[in-house]
Amino acid sequence: MDLFSQFDNTIKNLLPYDGTVNYYGCVFSSVKSGNFYDLLLNTIEWKNDEAIIFGKRVVTKRKVAWYGEKPFEYKYSNITKIALPFTSELIAIKKEIELITNETYNSCLLNLYHDGSEGMAWHSDGEKDLKKNGAISSVTFGAERKFAFKHKETKEVVSLILQNGSLLVMKDETQSHWLHRLPPTKKVHRPRVNLTFRTIVEK
Repeated sequence: MDLFSQFDNTIKNLLPYDGTVNYYGCVFSSVKSGNFYDLLLNTIEWKNDEAIIFGKRVVTKRKVAWYGEKPFEYKYSNITKIALPFTSELIAIKKEIELITNETYNSCLLNLYHDGSEGMAWHSDGEKDLKKNGAISSVTFGAERKFAFKHKETKEVVSLILQNGSLLVMKDETQSHWLHRLPPTKKVHRPRVNLTFRTIVEK
C-alpha cells in the first residue's frame, strides 16, 4: 500500500453526469502548504493577465504565470504565452500530485488572486493546445474560496469550497459539457495561489 492509496476508493465524482470532477480535500499539511504558499508568492514570475476582448486589450488585477517542462506555447483569450522552466517547488508539487492522481502533467498555469474581489468568470479549459479530455489538477494554497461548475445545457450548478492545501481534478468530458468559475466575494481578504497542472500536446 503506497502513501496515497487511501484516496483510491474514497473519492467520488462531484458531477452528476457528462464529466468527472474529484475533490481530494487537503493533500498537503498546513505547514507544507504554508511553505509552498510563501515560496510561490516570492519566487514565481507573476504578471498581470491579459486578454483581447472585442478587439481591445484588457489587463486583469489577477496575476498569472505559465511554466512547463519545455517552452510550450499556450493560447487563450487571444493571447499566447511561452512557458518558463519549471522551478524546483513546482516539480516537487507536480510529483506529489501525479502520485495521487495517477496522471502525468507537463505544464502549469498559476493564478494569484490578491483577495476575494478577484475571481474568474464562467469558462471552460477547452483550448486546442491541451490534451483532449485530459486531467487538469488544481491545487490551492492560501485563502479558501468557493468554486462552481455549471452545465452548458441544463444550467445545473455544483459548488464547493476549495481549502488551503487541497486538490481538485477535472477530467474526461468535463470541459466539453461544464463551465467553471471562481466567484468574487467580500468575505476573503487574503491571497490565494492556484496551480493548475495540465498536459500540452506537442505539435
